[in-house]
Amino acid sequence: MTEGARGGTTGGRRSAPRRNMSAGLVLFRRGERGLEIFLAHPGGPLWKSRDIGAWTIPKGLIDEGEDPLAAAQREFREETGIEATGPFLPLGSIRQKAGKVVHGWAWEGDADASATTSNSAKLEWPRKSGHWVSYPEIDRCGWFSAAAAREKMNPAQAEFIDRLEALLAGNRQA
Repeated sequence: MTEGARGGTTGGRRSAPRRNMSAGLVLFRRGERGLEIFLAHPGGPLWKSRDIGAWTIPKGLIDEGEDPLAAAQREFREETGIEATGPFLPLGSIRQKAGKVVHGWAWEGDADASATTSNSAKLEWPRKSGHWVSYPEIDRCGWFSAAAAREKMNPAQAEFIDRLEALLAGNRQA
């Protein structure tokens, strides 16, 4: 999520990330209440009091030479502690307001949103203060109806829900 700098290309560390390209997964479930979407809320002081438009699919930067779906699975695991298992439905790509391209896939499953765990990130806070704070990249996760998810999440990412619903509607007709 925070998508900070990563290690170099030697010693088993990942190569430099591609700053303008991310990959993520849309976990969904179907039940008596209809389609529900699993979203993550970013941690840290910048996001602490933000809600509408702040939630996101678990996602992160794609390392140079990394398969985008593999990156999406890695980021989902790092940000939620959940191992994503397929099959994965391709949802294509969207471009967020700041220009970042996000590749998305959906997978059906279930998870206890209250039991997720996230890796941590560091941020200089306040900016230019020389004081660094460590915080979880994701401070909480939750399940939302498709309509509520569209409202809560980054507006550009709502297109993933539209595409997922279209795919699921097509599968019902087969």
